[in-house]
Amino acid sequence: MALQHIIEKAKLLKAQPPTPYDQQYLLGFRGLLVIETFLWVFLQTFVPTAVAGSSNPSGRLYEQIIRKTLSVIFWNESFLYGAVIFLSARSIAIPFNRSPAKERVARSVLCRGIALWFPVAVGLAIIKLAFSTQRLNDVYQFKLKTNNNSMQVPYYIPNALAYFNSVFNMFWTTHNYSVQAGSTAFPTQTAWIINAVYVQSYTVYVTMIIIPYTRKKWRVQGAFFFVLTAWWCQSWAWYTISGLLFCDMVMNMDFKAAAQRGIPIDIPIRRLRRADGSPHRVPVWVPAGLCTVAGFLMQYLWTDWRPDLLDREYMYHSGLYYTAGLNYEYATNHTPARDDIYLILIGFFTFLESYDFLQRFFQIKFLVFLGKRSLSYFLIQSTMIYLVGIKVFAKLHHEDGISFPGSTMVTLITCLAVVIPAAELFHRLVEVPSKVFAHKFYDFITG
Repeated sequence: MALQHIIEKAKLLKAQPPTPYDQQYLLGFRGLLVIETFLWVFLQTFVPTAVAGSSNPSGRLYEQIIRKTLSVIFWNESFLYGAVIFLSARSIAIPFNRSPAKERVARSVLCRGIALWFPVAVGLAIIKLAFSTQRLNDVYQFKLKTNNNSMQVPYYIPNALAYFNSVFNMFWTTHNYSVQAGSTAFPTQTAWIINAVYVQSYTVYVTMIIIPYTRKKWRVQGAFFFVLTAWWCQSWAWYTISGLLFCDMVMNMDFKAAAQRGIPIDIPIRRLRRADGSPHRVPVWVPAGLCTVAGFLMQYLWTDWRPDLLDREYMYHSGLYYTAGLNYEYATNHTPARDDIYLILIGFFTFLESYDFLQRFFQIKFLVFLGKRSLSYFLIQSTMIYLVGIKVFAKLHHEDGISFPGSTMVTLITCLAVVIPAAELFHRLVEVPSKVFAHKFYDFITG
C-alpha cells in the first residue's frame, strides 16, 4: 500500500504542459524553427561567411555559395525573428477562440508572464555564473583569431543587482529591445526576441477580446488598416495582428474550406463571369505563391546582388521614437520587421492553413517534440555553443592545427552532444514546471 501511495504521488508530480494543443502542426513548425535557429547560431559563430546578411562577406568560395543559396531559406536571421513573432500571435489566441470567456483571457495574461519569466531568469543566471571575465576574454580572443565580425562578445553582468535588473527589463522594456543588458549579455544577443514576443502578447490579448462581438467582415477589414498603420510606425504589431487574423480565420471563418473553393473574382460584368452567373475563382495557391516568391526574390536580391540595400527599406517608415517623418537614421533606429519576410510568412501560412499534406508533414512527431522544447533550446543552445563549442574549436584548429572543415565538423558534433541533453534537462526541470506552477498559481488565486 505504501508503494502504491508513492506511485500515485509520483504521477501527480509528473509535470506536463497544461495547455492543450489542438493544432499540432503549429508545434511542428516551431520544431523546424528550432533546427534553423541552431544552424544559424552555429554558423554565425564558426562559419559566418555562410550566413545571409553576414558581416564577413569574404571567405572560402563554398561558404559564399552557401550564403547566396541555402542560407536565405534554411538559416535566415530575419526570417527567424519574424516567424517567432508571427507564430506566437497565431498560437496564443487559440484557447480563447476555442472557448471565448473572460476566464481564458485572465489565465492567459497571468500564466504567460510566469511561464516565460522563470526560464528566462534561470537562463540568464546560467550566463551570469558561467561567463566570467576570463571566459569572455576567451570569446574575444576567438573572435580576433577567426576574424569573425558577425559575432559580439557578450556583456558581462557585474553583480546580482545588475542580473535582477536585466531579468526585470526583459518584461518591461517596450522598445529598443536589443540594447538592454539581458539581450547583450546573452550569447548571440538575441534574447530581445522574448521581450518582443511578451510585449506583443498584449496586442493579441487586447485585440482578441472583440472577436466574439464583431462581424467577421469587419475584423478582416479592420486588421487590414491596423497592419498598414503598424507598418508605417515600424512596430512588430503588423506581424502580430496578421498572425491573430490567421487564427481568427482558421477557427471562426472556416478558412480551409473557403481557401479550397478559391478566391472569387466578383466582377459585375456578365461576360467576365461563368455561364451560370457565378464568379470565377482563383486557386489560393496563386496569391500564396506570389507572396512567397516575391519575398524570397527580394531576399535573394539583397543577399546575392545588392547587400548594401538589405536594410534600406527601414528608411521608409516613421522613426516613431525620434521623428514623425521618414526614418533616415534607420542604421541605428529600426525594428527588424521586414516587408520581404512578411510576404514569405503570409504566403507560407496561407499554404499551411489550406492544405492537409502540409499540416500532416508538420505533425511529424520529431518536429512536434522539438516544438514543445523550443524555448529551452533557444535559452540553452547559444550558451552551450559559446561555452563548449568555442573551446573545442580553438583547441582543434588554433592549437592542434587541424583543418578548418575538420575542426568545424567535430565542433558541430560536440555541440549537438551537449545542447540536446542540456535543453532536455532545462525543459523538464525549468520550463515545464514553470508552466505547471503558473496554472496552479492561477487556480489558487481564483479558487
